[in-house]
Amino acid sequence: MALIITFLLGMGNFACHRAVIASGHRMLSEMPPRTLLIAQRASLALEFCLLCGALYAASEGAVHWVWLYGGYFLINLGAAWSIVTRRI
Repeated sequence: MALIITFLLGMGNFACHRAVIASGHRMLSEMPPRTLLIAQRASLALEFCLLCGALYAASEGAVHWVWLYGGYFLINLGAAWSIVTRRI
């Protein structure tokens, strides 16, 4: 069950991440195109590594990492919501 929850949280993180990238926020639109492309790829790669680590920890029975990853998801969700709705 921990693996399924972690996987779903990871998919939510990727969805939040893609929503921010597609939002056209001024913070992103003012970056040079090459820098923006590198930043997008690097941040998605980091997100993938974090998900892999959380999935590995969950598979080994370290349930506290699932709780930490859930907290990370909530922080990402709040930040993405703030950026997408232009509150930042």
